[in-house]
Amino acid sequence: MNILILNSGSSSIKYQLISMPTELVICEGLAERIGSDNALLKYSTNATKLEEELAIPSHKAGLLKIADLLLDPSLGVIKNTEEISVVGHRVVHGGKAFSDTSLIDASVKEKIKNLYALAPLHNPHNLEGIELAEEIFPNAKQVAVFDTAFHHSIPAVAKKYAIPEEFYENKVQVYGFHGTSHKYVSEKAIEHLNQKTSKIISIHLGNGCSITAIKDGKSIDHSMGFAPSNGLIMGSRSGDIDHAIIFYLVETLGYSLEEVNELLIKKSGMLGLTGFSDLRDIQAAAEKGDKSCILALQMNTYRIKKYIGAYAAILNGIDAIIFTAGIGENSALIREMVCTDLEYLGITLDADKNNTQSKSLLEINKTDAKVKVLMIPTNEELEIAKQAYRLVHV
Repeated sequence: MNILILNSGSSSIKYQLISMPTELVICEGLAERIGSDNALLKYSTNATKLEEELAIPSHKAGLLKIADLLLDPSLGVIKNTEEISVVGHRVVHGGKAFSDTSLIDASVKEKIKNLYALAPLHNPHNLEGIELAEEIFPNAKQVAVFDTAFHHSIPAVAKKYAIPEEFYENKVQVYGFHGTSHKYVSEKAIEHLNQKTSKIISIHLGNGCSITAIKDGKSIDHSMGFAPSNGLIMGSRSGDIDHAIIFYLVETLGYSLEEVNELLIKKSGMLGLTGFSDLRDIQAAAEKGDKSCILALQMNTYRIKKYIGAYAAILNGIDAIIFTAGIGENSALIREMVCTDLEYLGITLDADKNNTQSKSLLEINKTDAKVKVLMIPTNEELEIAKQAYRLVHV
């Protein structure tokens, strides 16, 4: 069974075509920096590797490019769309409506649309991908896997906000995000630890960033909340901010609520601090002495360290911390800055191991460290394929 996975992020689309249940990857790729004139399109199979810089103005344009590659007479891996049995979609926000993987129908699409306000950078792109896939692959079953599902285990003490009960009844609560990634890498870590119990902190660092406290395989707290906008400093999102600032912007500085929303989710974070949203650009500028970029890196990693301390307290100790996703897997500098001066928690990094490139789980702590520091490449696409296959194969 061929399952095409579409993972639409805020500025990227990851994709894989996977044969299930063998988990054989037929092709994979990435469209990143979507919305820019120097977007990058990657496509690879056993026989072909393509990397092209071009303008990709929208997620729709990116999805059409990916479909063209899959069906290309010389480079493609399928001859017609009927060779795709299932299209699995990552959907960021499932609200209270979705606690598990779901077959997509009109009702599911409407519920995803109703959650736009809670995930404005993601759910619209997720639904766009679903509707385009329905057009391109009309005979395939469409399956949604929700980022929020993994976090349904968060207890009330962490899930509820200290506001009147009526708002909780109206769906105002912590939902949590990047659940597919946190689930995948935490299961890899648990297998590596080979213990009956486990206390893990999983740090997902990409354009969007989040951190999760995971006890015995279950999420018990998470940095993002009602929407994927708070917590850690992100590419263009501010992360945690005093809500009084919002009132100040509106009542004193004259911003509209729409402008404030745009400011906090699209013009803040590392972009607001430096003018760059891509960490590679920020690190390059910092190496040349750019003070704003140096400070932004310090602020970014300082925020992560605060959460590690908080979650160590909640978990009553740590067995392992995980770095994953684009930045977590590839930035030795960020990992080093996060782990510096955390010896009191038993976290000590081995510099040589930290600077080693790996496409599989890598232990980068010192040999005698009390806490395992793991770099684990996330594979949300495989996790989505596994969940989609279980759903349609039953």
